[in-house]
Amino acid sequence: MRAMDLIDRLNREGTLPDDALSELIGERNRLSGAEREYLYLLAREKSTAVFGHDIYLRGLIEYTNHCRNNCRYCGIRRDNGALHRYRLTDEEILSCADDGYDLGIRTFVLQGGEDGYDSDDRICRIVSKIRERHPDCAVTLSIGEKTHESYQRYYDAGAERYLLRHETADEDHYRHLHPDEMSMRHRMDCLYDLKEIGYQIGAGFMVGSPGQTDACYVKDFRFLKELDPHMIGIGPFVPHHATPFADCAAGTLDDTLFFLALLRLYFPKALIPATTALGTIHPRGRELGVLAGANVIMPNLSPGAVRKDYLLYAGKICVDDEAGQCRDCIGARMHSIGYRTVAARGDYPGFQKKHNPPDESGGSEPDRRNQDDL
Repeated sequence: MRAMDLIDRLNREGTLPDDALSELIGERNRLSGAEREYLYLLAREKSTAVFGHDIYLRGLIEYTNHCRNNCRYCGIRRDNGALHRYRLTDEEILSCADDGYDLGIRTFVLQGGEDGYDSDDRICRIVSKIRERHPDCAVTLSIGEKTHESYQRYYDAGAERYLLRHETADEDHYRHLHPDEMSMRHRMDCLYDLKEIGYQIGAGFMVGSPGQTDACYVKDFRFLKELDPHMIGIGPFVPHHATPFADCAAGTLDDTLFFLALLRLYFPKALIPATTALGTIHPRGRELGVLAGANVIMPNLSPGAVRKDYLLYAGKICVDDEAGQCRDCIGARMHSIGYRTVAARGDYPGFQKKHNPPDESGGSEPDRRNQDDL
């Protein structure tokens, strides 16, 4: 079958011309179960060759659900008047990080909507305090589009990673997903700013979002190949009842696993999560994601009282679990498929920082010294 030849070529060469990638994507729904498993096997082999069977944890702290944007797919969009809005205090955020540290988590992800309340001073203060308390940990920000100056300030305060999904690299599709005041070019420029400053950057796209075509996916891979991010997050589109896309179909498990595997073959060293959204659409979604080449899981450290208010999509799992329960569950799930979660920062292999933040441990290479099987 032609698709299998293309998969083998991608495995050997690490890339495909656009026309060949388009052909492979178009054939994905005709792959047999055995052919899909072969693709996933190749992706697993790429991942384990770099990272072994280690799964890195990123502790999510969803600290605000206020957002100035009105993205048509998002449950915390500005026009969702039924949503109970909240902001965590500095001490609540630090308490989440303390709890996560005790659970063996060495990366904290501050995630929130684009909240006008958040001054650069506040973000820098929180980042600095987390680094002071936990100098062996990494701080990741996922707080949207900012100026180059703001990104530089966060970096200087000790943030080392930034997640900013590009969502789509197709202009028409971007306009379909986002309000007129948002710009695909600006989103991409932000990613290049972040990389130039020295962050480990994360981009990515939704799978099966409204208006998405196979040509959109080809453009996504082309953009990612040009950007060469350190982290790539993809997950299925899951509709939310309080958005214009409430009645749209969700992205599928098969498509998400297919694109996860392709990403691993394209980017062997990337940090790629098996997302919560994947676990939402299938009971073993995160396990299947790891078996298709993912190597990161993101347990939720947010206080239980606010988790149900941070729903970007409907049906999100783990909103009733305490952080320790979530952490233990993930560890058991990974153990069941032959992997282990580790107490490590999980930096991009070989990444060199432009300056040295406060004292830290773990290094940039995948470091297996003193990593307990958690």
